Amino acid sequence: MSDPVSWYLIERGWKVLAVDGEHLGHVTEVDAEPARDIFDGLEYRHTLLEHVRYVPSEQVELIVEGQVTLSLTAEQAERLDLR
Repeated sequence: MSDPVSWYLIERGWKVLAVDGEHLGHVTEVDAEPARDIFDGLEYRHTLLEHVRYVPSEQVELIVEGQVTLSLTAEQAERLDLR
C-alpha cells in the first residue's frame, strides 16, 4: 500500500473508493481554500451520466497517490448529497 499524501495533491480523475474498497467513481472537484489550508470536501461521480455527489472532508478516511478512500460503505455513499 502507498503512503498517505496531503489533500493538496488530490486531482480530478483520482479514484474514489468506499471503506470496503468498492469503486465509487472519480474526483470531479476539490472543495478547498489552499491559501488558508482548508479542505472542505470533494465531489465525485461514477460515470459522466450520473449526478455528482459531495463528500465532506470529515468522511475522507485515507488519501494516497491517485486514490481517495472514504470512511463510508458504498450504500452510505449513495445517500450523500447530490450536486
